[in-house]
Amino acid sequence: MNTASEITAEPSAIVQRKVRMQQLLIAYILTGLLFLLLPGTFLGVWNLISISSRHALDSLSPAWIQAHGHAQIFGWIGTFILGIGFYSLTKMGRLPTFAIPRGWTCFALWTTGITLRWFEGVVGWQWRILLPFSAFLELAGFLLFFQTVSSHRPAASTAELQSTSRKPEPWMLLVIGSTFGFLVTLLMNLIATIQVSIDNTGPAFAHVPDQRMITLATWGFLVPAVWGFNARWLPVFLGLGQPRPRFLFLAFGLAWAAILAEFFGPLTWFAALLPFAALSAVLALHIAEPSIQPAKITGVHPSFPYFVRLAYVWLLIAAALSIRASWNDVSGGIWGASRHALTVGFLSTMVFAIGQRILPAFCGARVLYSPRLMLASLAALNIGCLLRVVSEIPAYEANVRIAWHLLPCSAVIELLAVSLFAANLALTLLQPPAHLRSLIAIS
Repeated sequence: MNTASEITAEPSAIVQRKVRMQQLLIAYILTGLLFLLLPGTFLGVWNLISISSRHALDSLSPAWIQAHGHAQIFGWIGTFILGIGFYSLTKMGRLPTFAIPRGWTCFALWTTGITLRWFEGVVGWQWRILLPFSAFLELAGFLLFFQTVSSHRPAASTAELQSTSRKPEPWMLLVIGSTFGFLVTLLMNLIATIQVSIDNTGPAFAHVPDQRMITLATWGFLVPAVWGFNARWLPVFLGLGQPRPRFLFLAFGLAWAAILAEFFGPLTWFAALLPFAALSAVLALHIAEPSIQPAKITGVHPSFPYFVRLAYVWLLIAAALSIRASWNDVSGGIWGASRHALTVGFLSTMVFAIGQRILPAFCGARVLYSPRLMLASLAALNIGCLLRVVSEIPAYEANVRIAWHLLPCSAVIELLAVSLFAANLALTLLQPPAHLRSLIAIS
């Protein structure tokens, strides 16, 4: 029979493990912000200024450009997703003792792999060995994450045991599907790095493999992940109706059909499917419909719901531009505008909006440092993205002089947006958690 001290010790140990898991999440978030600021955005700004000064996309090393993109997709958003995935174990019942050590091991593998990939793209030292090794480390980190999360089973209550036959919710299935896309992307990345190493063609992928990799990473992994989490959170945060599962699964199926079409069919087939996937997601999530409940904007800027909806406008623009690019893109300007509308307009806007809404709560029930900084970061991000999209096509495709001057302006504005976002989150995480603030106020 347990003594009173043993009974009180067990909850104390659980609380300590949860605090340590919050510390792990904070490490993932801060590291993701570093990847976003330095090898991600700063390198991207440097790249764009160099391209604009020479009025030519091919004047810059493709390895530099790909290193920037890899840091943005995997170094920033990928790191966020892994950290949130580990943290989700604290919400699934009893926290396993092995989760925290594995979380730190995954952190070491993942961040080392991302850093090596960026280093090889910029410097190229011993790239035939270190480039595949970086891809291997990333895959190993993900597999450790996947094994940890998938093997954990929460302690179920009697009511939950009686309902074990209930099917997973649609948002869960979409998140699982995006996780599969994450795995496939990392596998393809490893294969591609091994191939360029064997062929000794340099630390950059050729245009066609790189285009396929970007499509797989965005439409196979990141975009479905956003749809899945939106299906879970938007009915609460924006007061929208419950998602329409059929349209949600249709969007996911069309996205993967587009990916397969790009790998095995004509490029026009791939591009033609993307607008239908985007429209299906809009219908599934009620994005274009009025809210049925008031939006929950406590602690964030009141403009939060508008930017979430604006992100889907960028998704539709990206899909539409991909069709035009498949018809008559010559110098990469239309493809670049489409890719930027997707990665910055849709994905980054969504992370800036949803991230500043949920991450402070995950990290010890903190409160966002400044809703005004949230508005400023979102506004600057979308202004910069608009300038980039409208100027990239005339600059690259028609060599319009004023468009070349607008490109670096867009990059600087986006760098400002990223800096404000990173500062707001960092200042938020530096504040004490809610329960400690209460104790400080009482004392």
